[in-house]
Amino acid sequence: MQQLIECVPNFSEGVNLAIIKQITDEIECIEGVRLLNVDPGKATNRTVVTFVGSPEPVIEAAYRAIRKASELIDMSKHKGEHPRMGATDVCPLIPVAGISMEETAEYARKLAKRVGEELRIPVYLYESAALVPGRTNLSEIRAGEYEGFFKKIHLPEWKPDFGPVEMNAKAGATVIGARDFLIAYNVNLNTTSVRRANSIAFDVRERGRVMRDGDPVTGKIVKDTDGNPVHIPGSLKAVKAIGWFIEEYGVAQISMNLTNIRVTPVHIAFDEVCKKADARGIRVTGSELVGLIPLQCMLDAGRYFLEKQQRSTGVSEAELIKIAVKSMGLDELGPFEPEKRIIEYLLRDAGQEKLVSMSLKAFMEETHSESPAPGGGSIAAYVGSLGVALGGMVANLSSHKRGWDARWKEFSDVAEAAVKLEKELLYLVDEDTRAFNRIMDAFGLPNGSTEEKEARKKAIQAATLHAIETPLRVMQLAYESFDVIEPMAQKGNPNSVSDAGVGALCARAAVMGAWLNVKINCSGYDDKDYVARVLTDAALLVQKTNEREAAVLEQVNRVIGI
Repeated sequence: MQQLIECVPNFSEGVNLAIIKQITDEIECIEGVRLLNVDPGKATNRTVVTFVGSPEPVIEAAYRAIRKASELIDMSKHKGEHPRMGATDVCPLIPVAGISMEETAEYARKLAKRVGEELRIPVYLYESAALVPGRTNLSEIRAGEYEGFFKKIHLPEWKPDFGPVEMNAKAGATVIGARDFLIAYNVNLNTTSVRRANSIAFDVRERGRVMRDGDPVTGKIVKDTDGNPVHIPGSLKAVKAIGWFIEEYGVAQISMNLTNIRVTPVHIAFDEVCKKADARGIRVTGSELVGLIPLQCMLDAGRYFLEKQQRSTGVSEAELIKIAVKSMGLDELGPFEPEKRIIEYLLRDAGQEKLVSMSLKAFMEETHSESPAPGGGSIAAYVGSLGVALGGMVANLSSHKRGWDARWKEFSDVAEAAVKLEKELLYLVDEDTRAFNRIMDAFGLPNGSTEEKEARKKAIQAATLHAIETPLRVMQLAYESFDVIEPMAQKGNPNSVSDAGVGALCARAAVMGAWLNVKINCSGYDDKDYVARVLTDAALLVQKTNEREAAVLEQVNRVIGI
Protein backbone atom coordinates (compact mmCIF):
# COMPACT_ATOMS: atom_id res chain seq x y z
CA MET A 1 0.00 0.00 0.00
CA GLN A 2 1.26 3.47 -0.86
CA GLN A 3 2.25 5.54 2.15
CA LEU A 4 0.03 8.61 2.47
CA ILE A 5 0.05 11.36 5.05
CA GLU A 6 -2.14 14.41 5.35
CA CYS A 7 -0.84 17.81 6.38
CA VAL A 8 -3.14 20.51 7.78
CA PRO A 9 -1.16 23.70 8.42
CA ASN A 10 -3.00 26.71 9.91
CA PHE A 11 -1.72 30.06 8.63
CA SER A 12 -2.39 33.34 10.43
CA GLU A 13 -3.99 35.05 7.43
CA GLY A 14 -7.65 34.77 6.49
CA VAL A 15 -8.38 38.06 4.76
CA ASN A 16 -5.76 38.69 2.07
CA LEU A 17 -6.49 36.02 -0.53
CA ALA A 18 -3.41 36.99 -2.55
CA ILE A 19 -1.15 36.03 0.35
CA ILE A 20 -3.03 32.77 0.85
CA LYS A 21 -2.68 31.98 -2.85
CA GLN A 22 1.09 32.53 -2.77
CA ILE A 23 1.37 30.10 0.14
CA THR A 24 -0.75 27.42 -1.49
CA ASP A 25 1.14 27.84 -4.78
CA GLU A 26 4.22 26.62 -2.92
CA ILE A 27 2.33 23.45 -2.00
CA GLU A 28 0.88 22.80 -5.44
CA CYS A 29 4.25 23.02 -7.18
CA ILE A 30 5.49 19.87 -5.42
CA GLU A 31 4.99 16.69 -7.45
CA GLY A 32 3.31 13.92 -5.48
CA VAL A 33 1.21 16.28 -3.37
CA ARG A 34 -2.46 17.08 -3.86
CA LEU A 35 -4.00 20.22 -2.39
CA LEU A 36 -7.41 19.21 -1.06
CA ASN A 37 -8.85 22.26 0.61
CA VAL A 38 -8.21 25.92 1.46
CA ASP A 39 -10.54 27.31 4.11
CA PRO A 40 -9.99 31.00 5.00
CA GLY A 41 -11.83 32.66 7.89
CA LYS A 42 -12.11 36.43 8.02
CA ALA A 43 -13.17 36.74 11.67
CA THR A 44 -10.42 34.39 12.87
CA ASN A 45 -7.94 35.82 10.33
CA ARG A 46 -6.74 32.30 9.81
CA THR A 47 -6.66 29.82 6.93
CA VAL A 48 -6.71 26.05 7.29
CA VAL A 49 -5.03 24.29 4.36
CA THR A 50 -5.23 20.55 3.73
CA PHE A 51 -3.02 18.54 1.39
CA VAL A 52 -2.06 14.88 1.09
CA GLY A 53 0.65 12.80 -0.54
CA SER A 54 3.66 10.59 0.03
CA PRO A 55 5.70 11.54 3.11
CA GLU A 56 8.79 13.13 1.52
CA PRO A 57 6.85 15.34 -0.92
CA VAL A 58 4.45 16.35 1.86
CA ILE A 59 7.15 17.56 4.23
CA GLU A 60 8.87 19.39 1.35
CA ALA A 61 5.58 21.14 0.52
CA ALA A 62 5.03 21.94 4.20
CA TYR A 63 8.51 23.42 4.54
CA ARG A 64 8.04 25.65 1.49
CA ALA A 65 4.62 26.81 2.69
CA ILE A 66 6.00 27.64 6.15
CA ARG A 67 8.87 29.54 4.54
CA LYS A 68 6.54 31.54 2.31
CA ALA A 69 4.22 32.34 5.23
CA SER A 70 7.17 33.64 7.25
CA GLU A 71 8.02 35.96 4.35
CA LEU A 72 4.51 37.32 3.79
CA ILE A 73 2.81 37.40 7.22
CA ASP A 74 3.86 39.90 9.87
CA MET A 75 2.68 38.64 13.25
CA SER A 76 3.40 41.98 14.94
CA LYS A 77 0.38 43.34 13.03
CA HIS A 78 -1.89 40.30 13.27
CA LYS A 79 -5.32 40.42 14.91
CA GLY A 80 -7.89 37.60 14.99
CA GLU A 81 -10.37 35.73 17.13
CA HIS A 82 -8.45 32.45 17.13
CA PRO A 83 -5.52 31.79 19.51
CA ARG A 84 -2.24 31.97 17.56
CA MET A 85 1.51 32.18 18.06
CA GLY A 86 2.99 32.28 14.57
CA ALA A 87 2.59 32.95 10.87
CA THR A 88 2.31 29.18 10.54
CA ASP A 89 0.58 28.60 13.85
CA VAL A 90 0.40 24.82 13.79
CA CYS A 91 1.38 22.18 11.25
CA PRO A 92 0.21 18.65 12.05
CA LEU A 93 0.97 15.53 10.00
CA ILE A 94 -1.69 12.81 10.03
CA PRO A 95 -1.20 9.19 8.91
CA VAL A 96 -3.75 8.28 6.23
CA ALA A 97 -2.66 4.99 4.69
CA GLY A 98 0.26 2.56 4.78
CA ILE A 99 2.17 4.40 7.51
CA SER A 100 2.23 4.21 11.29
CA MET A 101 1.89 7.06 13.77
CA GLU A 102 5.49 6.46 14.88
CA GLU A 103 6.76 6.85 11.31
CA THR A 104 4.64 9.96 10.83
CA ALA A 105 6.07 11.45 14.04
CA GLU A 106 9.60 10.97 12.68
CA TYR A 107 8.68 12.93 9.57
CA ALA A 108 7.24 15.69 11.79
CA ARG A 109 10.54 15.89 13.70
CA LYS A 110 12.48 15.99 10.44
CA LEU A 111 10.33 18.90 9.24
CA ALA A 112 10.61 20.71 12.59
CA LYS A 113 14.42 20.45 12.59
CA ARG A 114 14.65 21.91 9.11
CA VAL A 115 12.26 24.79 9.90
CA GLY A 116 14.13 25.63 13.09
CA GLU A 117 17.61 25.46 11.60
CA GLU A 118 17.06 26.91 8.12
CA LEU A 119 14.27 29.45 8.75
CA ARG A 120 15.37 30.42 12.27
CA ILE A 121 11.84 29.98 13.61
CA PRO A 122 11.35 28.53 17.11
CA VAL A 123 9.56 25.17 16.76
CA TYR A 124 7.74 23.10 19.37
CA LEU A 125 6.78 19.48 18.80
CA TYR A 126 3.38 18.28 20.01
CA GLU A 127 1.07 15.27 20.21
CA SER A 128 2.73 12.02 19.05
CA ALA A 129 5.88 13.85 17.89
CA ALA A 130 6.53 15.50 21.27
CA LEU A 131 10.04 15.04 22.70
CA VAL A 132 9.43 16.86 26.00
CA PRO A 133 6.89 15.54 28.55
CA GLY A 134 4.00 17.95 28.97
CA ARG A 135 4.12 19.25 25.41
CA THR A 136 1.53 16.98 23.87
CA ASN A 137 -1.32 19.51 24.26
CA LEU A 138 -1.40 22.27 21.66
CA SER A 139 -3.39 24.72 23.81
CA GLU A 140 -0.85 24.47 26.65
CA ILE A 141 2.05 25.13 24.29
CA ARG A 142 0.24 28.07 22.70
CA ALA A 143 -0.86 29.61 26.04
CA GLY A 144 0.17 33.27 26.13
CA GLU A 145 0.00 33.40 22.34
CA TYR A 146 2.28 35.49 20.15
CA GLU A 147 2.42 38.46 22.53
CA GLY A 148 3.28 36.35 25.56
CA PHE A 149 5.95 34.25 23.90
CA PHE A 150 8.60 36.97 23.96
CA LYS A 151 8.96 36.20 27.68
CA LYS A 152 7.70 32.59 27.75
CA ILE A 153 10.35 31.36 25.32
CA HIS A 154 13.13 32.25 27.78
CA LEU A 155 11.70 30.06 30.54
CA PRO A 156 13.78 26.85 30.83
CA GLU A 157 10.67 24.65 30.57
CA TRP A 158 9.65 26.38 27.33
CA LYS A 159 12.89 26.18 25.41
CA PRO A 160 11.99 25.33 21.78
CA ASP A 161 12.68 21.82 20.48
CA PHE A 162 14.37 23.32 17.42
CA GLY A 163 15.39 26.80 16.35
CA PRO A 164 16.58 29.85 18.28
CA VAL A 165 15.67 30.53 21.92
CA GLU A 166 14.42 33.90 20.80
CA MET A 167 10.99 34.86 19.50
CA ASN A 168 10.88 35.66 15.79
CA ALA A 169 9.10 39.02 15.85
CA LYS A 170 7.80 38.71 12.30
CA ALA A 171 7.10 34.97 11.92
CA GLY A 172 6.45 34.14 15.57
CA ALA A 173 6.84 30.50 16.63
CA THR A 174 5.44 27.32 15.13
CA VAL A 175 4.08 24.05 16.52
CA ILE A 176 4.67 20.91 14.42
CA GLY A 177 3.47 17.45 15.29
CA ALA A 178 1.84 14.16 14.40
CA ARG A 179 -1.67 13.35 15.49
CA ASP A 180 -4.77 11.36 14.74
CA PHE A 181 -7.38 12.81 12.44
CA LEU A 182 -8.88 15.91 14.07
CA ILE A 183 -12.10 17.61 13.09
CA ALA A 184 -12.41 21.33 13.68
CA TYR A 185 -16.10 21.92 14.17
CA ASN A 186 -18.15 24.96 15.25
CA VAL A 187 -21.74 24.89 16.52
CA ASN A 188 -23.84 28.03 15.98
CA LEU A 189 -26.01 29.49 18.75
CA ASN A 190 -28.93 31.92 18.78
CA THR A 191 -27.05 34.22 21.13
CA THR A 192 -24.37 36.88 20.97
CA SER A 193 -23.12 36.18 24.50
CA VAL A 194 -19.58 34.82 24.63
CA ARG A 195 -19.96 34.12 28.36
CA ARG A 196 -22.97 31.88 27.76
CA ALA A 197 -21.25 30.21 24.82
CA ASN A 198 -18.24 29.52 27.03
CA SER A 199 -20.51 28.03 29.69
CA ILE A 200 -21.80 25.53 27.15
CA ALA A 201 -18.24 24.85 25.96
CA PHE A 202 -17.18 24.12 29.55
CA ASP A 203 -20.21 21.82 29.93
CA VAL A 204 -19.12 19.60 27.06
CA ARG A 205 -15.33 19.76 26.74
CA GLU A 206 -13.32 16.98 28.37
CA ARG A 207 -11.34 19.39 30.56
CA GLY A 208 -14.59 20.87 31.84
CA ARG A 209 -14.52 23.91 34.14
CA VAL A 210 -12.66 25.00 37.25
CA MET A 211 -14.39 23.97 40.49
CA ARG A 212 -15.34 26.85 42.76
CA ASP A 213 -16.17 26.87 46.44
CA GLY A 214 -19.71 28.12 47.04
CA ASP A 215 -20.93 30.43 44.28
CA PRO A 216 -19.97 28.85 40.90
CA VAL A 217 -19.06 32.26 39.46
CA THR A 218 -17.64 34.40 42.26
CA GLY A 219 -16.53 31.66 44.67
CA LYS A 220 -12.89 30.79 45.23
CA ILE A 221 -11.20 28.28 42.98
CA VAL A 222 -10.82 24.88 44.62
CA LYS A 223 -7.25 23.57 44.50
CA ASP A 224 -5.72 20.15 45.08
CA THR A 225 -2.93 19.38 47.56
CA ASP A 226 -0.32 20.54 45.02
CA GLY A 227 -2.07 23.89 44.61
CA ASN A 228 -3.45 23.14 41.14
CA PRO A 229 -7.04 24.08 40.26
CA VAL A 230 -9.51 21.21 40.45
CA HIS A 231 -11.63 20.74 37.32
CA ILE A 232 -15.15 19.41 36.92
CA PRO A 233 -14.94 17.24 33.76
CA GLY A 234 -17.25 17.96 30.85
CA SER A 235 -19.50 15.39 29.23
CA LEU A 236 -17.48 14.64 26.08
CA LYS A 237 -14.18 12.79 25.91
CA ALA A 238 -11.49 13.81 23.41
CA VAL A 239 -13.10 17.23 22.88
CA LYS A 240 -11.59 20.69 23.30
CA ALA A 241 -13.98 23.63 23.18
CA ILE A 242 -14.27 27.37 23.74
CA GLY A 243 -17.02 29.91 23.11
CA TRP A 244 -16.51 32.95 20.92
CA PHE A 245 -18.42 35.61 18.98
CA ILE A 246 -18.08 35.68 15.20
CA GLU A 247 -18.74 39.18 13.95
CA GLU A 248 -18.96 37.97 10.34
CA TYR A 249 -22.05 35.93 11.24
CA GLY A 250 -23.30 38.00 14.16
CA VAL A 251 -23.62 34.98 16.47
CA ALA A 252 -21.70 33.17 19.16
CA GLN A 253 -20.30 29.71 18.44
CA ILE A 254 -18.96 26.75 20.33
CA SER A 255 -15.61 26.11 18.64
CA MET A 256 -14.55 22.48 19.10
CA ASN A 257 -11.64 20.29 18.20
CA LEU A 258 -12.69 16.64 18.10
CA THR A 259 -9.34 14.99 18.74
CA ASN A 260 -10.49 11.36 18.53
CA ILE A 261 -13.54 10.87 16.35
CA ARG A 262 -13.73 7.20 17.34
CA VAL A 263 -14.42 8.31 20.92
CA THR A 264 -16.62 11.32 20.18
CA PRO A 265 -17.87 11.50 16.60
CA VAL A 266 -19.20 14.74 15.17
CA HIS A 267 -22.89 13.83 15.47
CA ILE A 268 -22.54 13.02 19.18
CA ALA A 269 -20.73 16.33 19.77
CA PHE A 270 -23.53 18.19 17.97
CA ASP A 271 -26.31 16.48 19.91
CA GLU A 272 -24.59 17.03 23.25
CA VAL A 273 -24.15 20.76 22.57
CA CYS A 274 -27.86 20.88 21.66
CA LYS A 275 -28.75 19.34 25.04
CA LYS A 276 -26.49 21.63 27.07
CA ALA A 277 -27.58 24.72 25.16
CA ASP A 278 -31.25 23.87 25.65
CA ALA A 279 -30.67 23.51 29.39
CA ARG A 280 -29.41 27.10 29.39
CA GLY A 281 -32.29 28.45 27.32
CA ILE A 282 -30.23 28.69 24.16
CA ARG A 283 -30.96 27.08 20.81
CA VAL A 284 -28.49 25.57 18.36
CA THR A 285 -29.22 26.90 14.87
CA GLY A 286 -26.69 24.92 12.87
CA SER A 287 -23.00 24.11 12.66
CA GLU A 288 -19.91 24.68 10.58
CA LEU A 289 -17.19 22.29 9.49
CA VAL A 290 -13.70 23.80 9.24
CA GLY A 291 -11.58 21.95 6.71
CA LEU A 292 -12.32 18.40 5.62
CA ILE A 293 -14.04 15.35 7.06
CA PRO A 294 -13.73 11.60 6.35
CA LEU A 295 -16.63 10.05 4.47
CA GLN A 296 -17.31 7.55 7.27
CA CYS A 297 -18.03 10.41 9.71
CA MET A 298 -20.78 11.72 7.45
CA LEU A 299 -22.25 8.27 6.84
CA ASP A 300 -22.25 7.48 10.56
CA ALA A 301 -23.96 10.80 11.26
CA GLY A 302 -26.62 10.15 8.64
CA ARG A 303 -27.36 6.72 10.09
CA TYR A 304 -27.45 8.13 13.63
CA PHE A 305 -30.10 10.72 12.80
CA LEU A 306 -32.15 8.26 10.72
CA GLU A 307 -32.11 5.80 13.62
CA LYS A 308 -33.36 8.54 15.96
CA GLN A 309 -36.30 8.95 13.58
CA GLN A 310 -36.75 5.16 13.43
CA ARG A 311 -36.22 5.24 9.70
CA SER A 312 -34.29 2.81 7.55
CA THR A 313 -30.58 3.45 7.34
CA GLY A 314 -30.26 1.28 4.23
CA VAL A 315 -30.27 4.23 1.85
CA SER A 316 -27.75 5.58 -0.63
CA GLU A 317 -24.52 7.24 0.36
CA ALA A 318 -25.79 10.54 -1.05
CA GLU A 319 -28.97 10.32 1.04
CA LEU A 320 -27.02 9.60 4.24
CA ILE A 321 -24.84 12.65 3.60
CA LYS A 322 -27.89 14.80 2.91
CA ILE A 323 -29.50 13.70 6.20
CA ALA A 324 -26.26 14.45 8.08
CA VAL A 325 -25.97 17.92 6.55
CA LYS A 326 -29.60 18.85 7.26
CA SER A 327 -29.64 17.32 10.76
CA MET A 328 -26.55 19.24 11.89
CA GLY A 329 -27.30 22.38 9.87
CA LEU A 330 -23.93 22.21 8.13
CA ASP A 331 -25.31 24.40 5.35
CA GLU A 332 -26.62 27.21 7.59
CA LEU A 333 -23.72 29.61 7.03
CA GLY A 334 -22.96 28.58 3.47
CA PRO A 335 -23.37 25.70 1.02
CA PHE A 336 -21.98 22.34 2.07
CA GLU A 337 -20.58 20.70 -1.06
CA PRO A 338 -19.68 17.05 -0.30
CA GLU A 339 -17.36 16.78 -3.29
CA LYS A 340 -15.25 19.60 -1.83
CA ARG A 341 -15.42 18.75 1.88
CA ILE A 342 -15.17 14.94 2.07
CA ILE A 343 -11.62 13.61 1.80
CA GLU A 344 -12.42 10.46 -0.15
CA TYR A 345 -14.40 12.44 -2.72
CA LEU A 346 -11.47 14.78 -3.30
CA LEU A 347 -9.12 11.85 -3.80
CA ARG A 348 -11.54 9.94 -6.00
CA ASP A 349 -10.32 9.21 -9.51
CA ALA A 350 -13.22 9.82 -11.89
CA GLY A 351 -11.52 7.55 -14.41
CA GLN A 352 -12.06 4.61 -12.09
CA GLU A 353 -15.84 5.09 -12.31
CA LYS A 354 -16.19 5.87 -15.99
CA LEU A 355 -19.10 3.52 -16.65
CA VAL A 356 -21.13 3.83 -13.45
CA SER A 357 -20.96 7.62 -13.64
CA MET A 358 -22.69 7.58 -17.05
CA SER A 359 -26.37 8.16 -17.57
CA LEU A 360 -28.45 5.07 -18.39
CA LYS A 361 -28.70 6.20 -22.00
CA ALA A 362 -24.97 6.86 -22.32
CA PHE A 363 -24.16 3.49 -20.75
CA MET A 364 -26.46 1.73 -23.20
CA GLU A 365 -24.93 3.58 -26.15
CA GLU A 366 -21.39 2.81 -24.96
CA THR A 367 -22.35 -0.87 -24.72
CA HIS A 368 -23.86 -0.73 -28.22
CA SER A 369 -20.76 0.85 -29.76
CA GLU A 370 -18.13 -1.02 -31.75
CA SER A 371 -15.83 -1.05 -28.69
CA PRO A 372 -15.69 -4.56 -27.12
CA ALA A 373 -15.92 -3.07 -23.61
CA PRO A 374 -18.12 -2.77 -21.66
CA GLY A 375 -19.19 -6.29 -22.46
CA GLY A 376 -21.16 -9.07 -20.88
CA GLY A 377 -19.17 -9.08 -17.65
CA SER A 378 -19.87 -5.41 -16.90
CA ILE A 379 -23.51 -5.85 -17.86
CA ALA A 380 -23.82 -8.87 -15.56
CA ALA A 381 -22.41 -6.85 -12.65
CA TYR A 382 -24.80 -3.98 -13.34
CA VAL A 383 -27.83 -6.27 -13.64
CA GLY A 384 -26.79 -7.81 -10.32
CA SER A 385 -26.65 -4.38 -8.67
CA LEU A 386 -30.18 -3.67 -9.95
CA GLY A 387 -31.43 -6.99 -8.58
CA VAL A 388 -30.20 -6.38 -5.05
CA ALA A 389 -31.32 -2.74 -5.27
CA LEU A 390 -34.88 -3.98 -5.84
CA GLY A 391 -34.57 -6.11 -2.71
CA GLY A 392 -33.35 -3.07 -0.82
CA MET A 393 -36.26 -1.03 -2.13
CA VAL A 394 -38.76 -3.57 -0.80
CA ALA A 395 -36.97 -3.46 2.57
CA ASN A 396 -37.20 0.34 2.73
CA LEU A 397 -40.86 0.35 1.71
CA SER A 398 -41.57 -2.26 4.36
CA SER A 399 -39.68 -0.25 6.98
CA HIS A 400 -41.94 2.75 6.35
CA LYS A 401 -45.20 0.81 5.98
CA ARG A 402 -47.97 2.11 8.23
CA GLY A 403 -48.64 -0.29 11.08
CA TRP A 404 -45.24 -1.99 10.76
CA ASP A 405 -43.33 0.59 12.84
CA ALA A 406 -42.19 -2.00 15.40
CA ARG A 407 -40.34 -3.86 12.65
CA TRP A 408 -38.48 -0.89 11.13
CA LYS A 409 -35.05 -2.04 12.40
CA GLU A 410 -35.50 -5.53 10.95
CA PHE A 411 -36.11 -4.11 7.48
CA SER A 412 -33.45 -1.41 7.93
CA ASP A 413 -30.81 -4.10 8.51
CA VAL A 414 -31.82 -5.85 5.29
CA ALA A 415 -31.66 -2.58 3.36
CA GLU A 416 -28.17 -1.92 4.81
CA ALA A 417 -27.02 -5.34 3.58
CA ALA A 418 -28.39 -4.50 0.14
CA VAL A 419 -26.41 -1.24 -0.01
CA LYS A 420 -23.13 -3.06 0.68
CA LEU A 421 -23.77 -5.56 -2.12
CA GLU A 422 -24.84 -2.81 -4.52
CA LYS A 423 -21.63 -0.85 -3.96
CA GLU A 424 -19.35 -3.79 -4.64
CA LEU A 425 -21.29 -4.89 -7.70
CA LEU A 426 -21.19 -1.35 -9.08
CA TYR A 427 -17.42 -1.28 -8.53
CA LEU A 428 -17.18 -4.51 -10.55
CA VAL A 429 -18.99 -2.90 -13.50
CA ASP A 430 -15.89 -0.83 -14.24
CA GLU A 431 -13.48 -3.43 -12.86
CA ASP A 432 -14.60 -6.01 -15.42
CA THR A 433 -13.87 -3.56 -18.23
CA ARG A 434 -10.50 -2.73 -16.66
CA ALA A 435 -9.75 -6.46 -16.49
CA PHE A 436 -10.51 -6.83 -20.21
CA ASN A 437 -8.34 -3.83 -21.07
CA ARG A 438 -5.52 -5.28 -18.97
CA ILE A 439 -5.57 -8.42 -21.12
CA MET A 440 -5.48 -6.32 -24.29
CA ASP A 441 -2.53 -4.33 -22.93
CA ALA A 442 -0.68 -7.56 -22.12
CA PHE A 443 -1.21 -8.91 -25.64
CA GLY A 444 0.18 -5.63 -26.95
CA LEU A 445 3.54 -6.02 -25.19
CA PRO A 446 6.63 -6.57 -27.35
CA ASN A 447 7.57 -10.19 -28.01
CA GLY A 448 10.72 -10.03 -30.08
CA SER A 449 13.38 -11.39 -27.74
CA THR A 450 13.16 -14.43 -25.47
CA GLU A 451 12.98 -12.16 -22.41
CA GLU A 452 10.21 -10.08 -23.96
CA LYS A 453 8.24 -13.20 -24.86
CA GLU A 454 8.53 -14.53 -21.32
CA ALA A 455 7.50 -11.19 -19.79
CA ARG A 456 4.57 -10.93 -22.20
CA LYS A 457 3.39 -14.46 -21.37
CA LYS A 458 3.52 -13.73 -17.61
CA ALA A 459 1.59 -10.50 -18.10
CA ILE A 460 -1.09 -12.27 -20.17
CA GLN A 461 -1.49 -15.00 -17.55
CA ALA A 462 -1.69 -12.49 -14.68
CA ALA A 463 -4.29 -10.45 -16.55
CA THR A 464 -6.26 -13.58 -17.43
CA LEU A 465 -6.33 -14.66 -13.78
CA HIS A 466 -7.74 -11.26 -12.83
CA ALA A 467 -10.28 -11.56 -15.66
CA ILE A 468 -11.44 -14.88 -14.15
CA GLU A 469 -11.60 -13.65 -10.57
CA THR A 470 -13.63 -10.52 -11.41
CA PRO A 471 -16.74 -12.23 -12.88
CA LEU A 472 -16.36 -15.00 -10.27
CA ARG A 473 -16.79 -12.32 -7.63
CA VAL A 474 -19.85 -11.04 -9.50
CA MET A 475 -21.32 -14.54 -9.31
CA GLN A 476 -20.68 -14.75 -5.56
CA LEU A 477 -22.18 -11.33 -4.81
CA ALA A 478 -25.20 -11.83 -7.04
CA TYR A 479 -25.87 -15.14 -5.29
CA GLU A 480 -25.52 -13.45 -1.87
CA SER A 481 -28.16 -10.94 -2.94
CA PHE A 482 -30.77 -13.68 -2.48
CA ASP A 483 -30.16 -13.19 1.27
CA VAL A 484 -31.82 -9.80 0.73
CA ILE A 485 -34.35 -10.69 -1.94
CA GLU A 486 -35.74 -13.96 -0.54
CA PRO A 487 -36.80 -12.65 2.92
CA MET A 488 -38.37 -9.61 1.25
CA ALA A 489 -40.48 -11.90 -0.94
CA GLN A 490 -41.52 -13.78 2.19
CA LYS A 491 -41.94 -11.02 4.79
CA GLY A 492 -41.77 -7.72 2.95
CA ASN A 493 -44.52 -5.37 1.90
CA PRO A 494 -46.88 -7.62 -0.12
CA ASN A 495 -47.69 -4.72 -2.46
CA SER A 496 -44.06 -4.85 -3.65
CA VAL A 497 -43.64 -8.62 -3.89
CA SER A 498 -43.38 -8.44 -7.68
CA ASP A 499 -40.33 -6.17 -7.26
CA ALA A 500 -38.67 -8.87 -5.17
CA GLY A 501 -39.45 -11.31 -8.00
CA VAL A 502 -37.82 -9.09 -10.60
CA GLY A 503 -34.85 -8.73 -8.25
CA ALA A 504 -34.49 -12.52 -8.20
CA LEU A 505 -34.61 -12.68 -12.00
CA CYS A 506 -31.88 -10.02 -12.21
CA ALA A 507 -29.74 -11.83 -9.62
CA ARG A 508 -29.95 -15.08 -11.57
CA ALA A 509 -29.17 -13.28 -14.84
CA ALA A 510 -26.10 -11.75 -13.19
CA VAL A 511 -24.88 -15.14 -11.98
CA MET A 512 -25.45 -16.79 -15.36
CA GLY A 513 -23.89 -13.91 -17.31
CA ALA A 514 -20.81 -13.80 -15.11
CA TRP A 515 -20.60 -17.61 -15.36
CA LEU A 516 -20.18 -17.34 -19.12
CA ASN A 517 -17.32 -14.86 -18.61
CA VAL A 518 -15.63 -17.11 -16.07
CA LYS A 519 -15.72 -20.01 -18.54
CA ILE A 520 -14.42 -18.10 -21.55
CA ASN A 521 -11.56 -16.58 -19.54
CA CYS A 522 -10.67 -19.95 -18.01
CA SER A 523 -10.05 -21.25 -21.51
CA GLY A 524 -6.99 -19.01 -21.76
CA TYR A 525 -5.43 -19.81 -18.38
CA ASP A 526 -2.60 -22.35 -18.15
CA ASP A 527 -3.05 -23.56 -14.56
CA LYS A 528 -5.51 -26.38 -15.25
CA ASP A 529 -5.82 -27.44 -11.61
CA TYR A 530 -6.93 -23.94 -10.70
CA VAL A 531 -9.32 -23.87 -13.66
CA ALA A 532 -10.89 -27.18 -12.62
CA ARG A 533 -11.49 -25.93 -9.07
CA VAL A 534 -13.01 -22.65 -10.29
CA LEU A 535 -15.32 -24.33 -12.79
CA THR A 536 -16.53 -26.82 -10.17
CA ASP A 537 -17.23 -24.10 -7.59
CA ALA A 538 -18.92 -21.87 -10.15
CA ALA A 539 -21.15 -24.69 -11.45
CA LEU A 540 -22.31 -25.37 -7.88
CA LEU A 541 -23.08 -21.68 -7.47
CA VAL A 542 -25.21 -21.77 -10.62
CA GLN A 543 -27.15 -24.76 -9.30
CA LYS A 544 -27.82 -23.09 -5.93
CA THR A 545 -28.83 -19.87 -7.69
CA ASN A 546 -31.40 -21.66 -9.80
CA GLU A 547 -32.88 -23.27 -6.69
CA ARG A 548 -33.15 -19.97 -4.81
CA GLU A 549 -34.63 -18.14 -7.78
CA ALA A 550 -37.28 -20.84 -8.12
CA ALA A 551 -38.14 -20.56 -4.43
CA VAL A 552 -38.51 -16.77 -4.66
CA LEU A 553 -40.69 -16.92 -7.78
CA GLU A 554 -42.90 -19.58 -6.20
CA GLN A 555 -43.41 -17.31 -3.17
CA VAL A 556 -44.05 -14.27 -5.38
CA ASN A 557 -46.72 -16.08 -7.41
CA ARG A 558 -48.31 -17.40 -4.23
CA VAL A 559 -48.68 -13.86 -2.84
CA ILE A 560 -49.95 -12.46 -6.15
CA GLY A 561 -52.45 -15.30 -6.30
CA ILE A 562 -52.96 -15.38 -10.04
